[in-house]
Amino acid sequence: MHHDPERGLALAYAPDDGRRAALSALLALDAALGDVVRSTTQPALGQIRLAWWREQLVKLDTAAPPAMPVLEALAADVLPRGVAGAALSAIVDGWDVLIEEEALDDAALERFADERGGQLFALAAAVLGGDGAVARRLGRGWALFDLARHQSDEAVAARADVLARAALAGSLGGVARSLGMLALSARLELAGVPQGGPKRAARLMWFGLAGR
Repeated sequence: MHHDPERGLALAYAPDDGRRAALSALLALDAALGDVVRSTTQPALGQIRLAWWREQLVKLDTAAPPAMPVLEALAADVLPRGVAGAALSAIVDGWDVLIEEEALDDAALERFADERGGQLFALAAAVLGGDGAVARRLGRGWALFDLARHQSDEAVAARADVLARAALAGSLGGVARSLGMLALSARLELAGVPQGGPKRAARLMWFGLAGR
């Protein structure tokens, strides 16, 4: 899991009635899949590893998880809230785009964004409440922003930033505070507002209080 104080703040705004644990499990899944992609040097092996994750997530619908913390947390905290393992497996498809596509053109970036971030935020909205369509749009922007920050190809990173700005534009109202906080953090970063500064802290605090 990423040791990001703003991500920790977003988690803190999730209700401590089991939904915070569910959101944490969803983010841990995304982080684990990201680690697979970032550590892959041979595409074929990377796709095999992602296929394993896809299979294990689907199996959660019919069998107990293997002794692996990420899968155990999903089975304990997410599935009981009505999210199917098959729906979780769709997030894998988003990460797989980064391995299977030779060139990350706009179509590939949009598919990655929707299947990774859009699906992740939509499932989180199913757990946390709020507008699922808005959550999906914000999730797409969040995923594109995150990709740009880990992308060595400057042209791809620049294009991902442009697409992220478009997806993150507009009101953050209507979504769960935790998801809005993640989207706002990405938006502030794109705007060049430095982490740890008073302007950024004040904006995050206001959103936490007012939800906008």
